[in-house]
Amino acid sequence: MYQPKHFEETRMEVMQALVASQPLCTLVTLSDEGLVADQVPMLLRQGEGPMGTLVGHVARANPLWRETRLDTPVLVIFQGPQHYVSPSWYPTKQEHGKVVPTWNYVVVQARGLLQIHDDPVWVRQQASQITDKQERTSAKPWAVDDAPRDYTDSMIKAVVGISIEVTLWSGKWKVSQNQPAVNRAGVVQALEGLHGTQAQAMATMVTAHAPDHPNKGA
Repeated sequence: MYQPKHFEETRMEVMQALVASQPLCTLVTLSDEGLVADQVPMLLRQGEGPMGTLVGHVARANPLWRETRLDTPVLVIFQGPQHYVSPSWYPTKQEHGKVVPTWNYVVVQARGLLQIHDDPVWVRQQASQITDKQERTSAKPWAVDDAPRDYTDSMIKAVVGISIEVTLWSGKWKVSQNQPAVNRAGVVQALEGLHGTQAQAMATMVTAHAPDHPNKGA
């Protein structure tokens, strides 16, 4: 992806924290028919490979696991907060008018070879792991073993496991770092005045990733 230096994020812990908080990715694969994009929840397993391994599963009916070229790296895209930025939010608009709209966003990309796991034991472990992670904040967490075993066995037969040992991470935090402090403050003030989680999350990102922030990116 296009990567201006002032938007580039290279810290592994920051990128992987986004992956953990936004597990639904766009998985882009190549088959003989061309490029294919699927939405797949993926879990990052630390310690499996130098850069970690992403694991998930897809429906057995999905041709992805049969038709993807396994000798070609796949692209995995995790999308963080995003929001439109109006020129009217910039105080410098009143000074010279030389401002234009833009879009702030946060994204992490990963690359690696796809591996297929047509193995019910592997799939049960993966499904249990990602379920437990998502259920951990529930007052009454649901676990895969809460359902009848014959039922979960039949559901597991209907999916196929996939994994990607990551060989490259890249992150882009486009959050107004290229604007002067007065404009960044204007963006934060405007976003905080809007309703919605995307606006609030982006306001936090703009503040935390300001070039002069004492804990930039924390």
